[in-house]
Amino acid sequence: MDEVVFSGPLGEMVGALDGDGAVVRLEFRLRGAGRAKPSGSAAGERLLRQLAEYFRGERREFDLPLAPQGTAFQQAVWRELVKVPFGQRTTYAEIAQRVRRPDAVRAVGAANGANPIAVVIPCHRVVGSDGSLTGYGAGLPVKRWLLEHEAGARPLPFPARS
Repeated sequence: MDEVVFSGPLGEMVGALDGDGAVVRLEFRLRGAGRAKPSGSAAGERLLRQLAEYFRGERREFDLPLAPQGTAFQQAVWRELVKVPFGQRTTYAEIAQRVRRPDAVRAVGAANGANPIAVVIPCHRVVGSDGSLTGYGAGLPVKRWLLEHEAGARPLPFPARS
């Protein structure tokens, strides 16, 4: 596994790539727990470059090989999430329809919450049926910031975490 650390407007993100260069994990570091080594691989550098471009507002789609680990249902949900366009939102019910499991709205929520590749698999674009912001692993302020960023609202600098 190749590990990378990205420092951006929301703090650090830690990612891991498999031996083939596919992203298997990308998460916000919510609490300090040591520091991963920066990548020396071309695949790691590509991930870091695309994240920087996204956060600068220069990239709307990621072009990276992904290899998230999960159940067949989770994989189906995550495949639908990457289809949600930049700057748009969808609901858990809409994703349930797309995976042909209209009664599995809660299971879609659980799969969304288990997404191992933040931002690139854009689970932050999923909101409640009434448009409300619902849970996000890195916290609702991070989700709100990402949605405002994609809407072009020039979000305020993210408050420092203590």
